[in-house]
Amino acid sequence: MSKTQFNPRTLILLCIILLVTLFRLVVTFNTDIFAFANFSSIGAVALFGGAYFKNWGKALAFPLISLFLSDFILANTIYKAYSNGFSYDGWYWTYLAFALMVLVGRLVLKRPSVISYLASAVAVVFIHWVVTDIGVWYQNPGYTQDAAGFWLCLVKAIPFEGKFLLGTLIYGALMFGAFELIKARYPALKRPELLPG
Repeated sequence: MSKTQFNPRTLILLCIILLVTLFRLVVTFNTDIFAFANFSSIGAVALFGGAYFKNWGKALAFPLISLFLSDFILANTIYKAYSNGFSYDGWYWTYLAFALMVLVGRLVLKRPSVISYLASAVAVVFIHWVVTDIGVWYQNPGYTQDAAGFWLCLVKAIPFEGKFLLGTLIYGALMFGAFELIKARYPALKRPELLPG
């Protein structure tokens, strides 16, 4: 009979993700709902999950679950006017972008450093900008359904993506910094293949 071993690394990573996701909710509930539009932790959470979870399933599932739970709460409270009772129009574009962001964390942040983090933050903002704006532009009567209409949609999104970059950098610095400090104090939290011997 096999026994499942408790993995403190997974628990710490999950707690950091949940704490930052909770902070996303606290900030949104305690400010003008549009003042911090796109100043979000989701880019940082995606990178963090991709960088630190060895298992692909966990790397994708834990950040996606945190996004879903916070989206569900927001869609049924302060963003209720913009939701369909479960989520919001075009949510699948956001989740596709989020999955691609996890992939960036997985590929670029195998060994996190300041340079690789900055490069990955720019990459996730670009992914968020292009992929989520497909959902805003496609079949939207406010935009012509051609390259010029999509370009106009992208241009209008630039201020929001600036906030998304700032949110990704700040939340990411908190998440990566916190885990690296904890890991320095407790070396057993390193990924197994990086442990000596």
